[in-house]
Amino acid sequence: MKRNSLSILILLLITLFVIPMTVSANGGQDEMTTEEAEKVTFFHYFSGTLSGGMDDLVETFNEENPEYDLAHTPVEHEAFKTSIMVMLSGGNPPDLFSYWAGSRVQFIVDADRLTPIDDVYEEYGVSKLFSEAVNGAATYNGHKYFLPLTQHYVAFFYNKEVFAKAGIAAAPETWAEFQDACEKIKAIGVAPIALGSKNRWPAQFWLDYPLLRTAGPEYRAKLMAGEVSYTDPEVVKAFELWKECIDKDYFYPNANAYDYAEATVLVGTGEAAMTLMGSWMMQLDDQIGWAPGEDYDFFPFPVVDTSIPDTAVGPFDGVVIAKDARNPEAAKKALIAMAQTEPMIAFNTGTGALAPNVNVPASMYNVLQLKIKDYCAVVPNWAFNYDLATPPPVADVGLDAFTEFIDSPENYMQILKKTEEGAKAAWGNM
Repeated sequence: MKRNSLSILILLLITLFVIPMTVSANGGQDEMTTEEAEKVTFFHYFSGTLSGGMDDLVETFNEENPEYDLAHTPVEHEAFKTSIMVMLSGGNPPDLFSYWAGSRVQFIVDADRLTPIDDVYEEYGVSKLFSEAVNGAATYNGHKYFLPLTQHYVAFFYNKEVFAKAGIAAAPETWAEFQDACEKIKAIGVAPIALGSKNRWPAQFWLDYPLLRTAGPEYRAKLMAGEVSYTDPEVVKAFELWKECIDKDYFYPNANAYDYAEATVLVGTGEAAMTLMGSWMMQLDDQIGWAPGEDYDFFPFPVVDTSIPDTAVGPFDGVVIAKDARNPEAAKKALIAMAQTEPMIAFNTGTGALAPNVNVPASMYNVLQLKIKDYCAVVPNWAFNYDLATPPPVADVGLDAFTEFIDSPENYMQILKKTEEGAKAAWGNM
């Protein structure tokens, strides 16, 4: 207990030190103007290969709103998950911070850590900028708390040259076609699938899709809500599909040694043929030196059971206002500005994401994003990925299980039993 308390104290002290060291994009304002402007602090996880156009968004806001100084602090993705909770618990949060729609927002809403933003949506017409589905993703306990910035989609992204060399004329649509494609790819000496699960979360899609394709979205929603068991036949079947791919050597070796970016690079260099990943992987295009639609393409996770309706998986990234924000009114004005068309374009260009604002022109998207946009417009169901669909304490149990399974797939039944025990304990402590 003392060790945990000390760890939390250290994290809090680090956070308190880091917050003032914000990156302020002032858009050419002189020193006097910046000092007179109201400072709005913004803590977010859009950093490194996930940075997208955040600098452009902040710069655009500050240029168009000289009365404010939106000062942003980018934090490494995994470190953010811990540090923001410490900041909220310590009563020293930023005005604004990025977060993920779904159970993660619900968790901190239920903990009374956020400021509702119904007025942003109702009085300033923000609700009209988003579809009904997106407005729904912003609503928790009957109130708006979340302003979406991006919508990403998880699919198989594949190297077109490798597929052509393997004699695969069309992307697989069924599980049998997928297995056949993997065998053809193996036959030319290439690993069919790259998975980089070093940070745990990339592995989750290998439960999400097999479960959705065999048990359907309603059952999966019950699992996420703790209403059914990880030892149910439905979950066992999903793990067995995943295990089948491991047993047949479809994966590039040592998945837990790589992160998602390294796995994507393996596909780009032709050492692997495809990766099951979110559309944010497009942010690596320049690093890899390939072009969407020309060098690589995507296909949805194949159909396993034709009686199960199609479901797409992916997150909404967005921004929320802390309950203890020092400048909540200025933070709301920042949200209103972020929701508009030009800031949405500034942020989403080059990220691989779809911008939630319905007025964003199709011209901002590359050919692959347009294909994704068309698919997402007709898919009958949408699900948040695992760690956004179940509460964080439960998600941690599951994410640990997935990486353990990758190393020891033969122990999947014991792993599922341990996961069920851990999930029950997590639910009981909430």
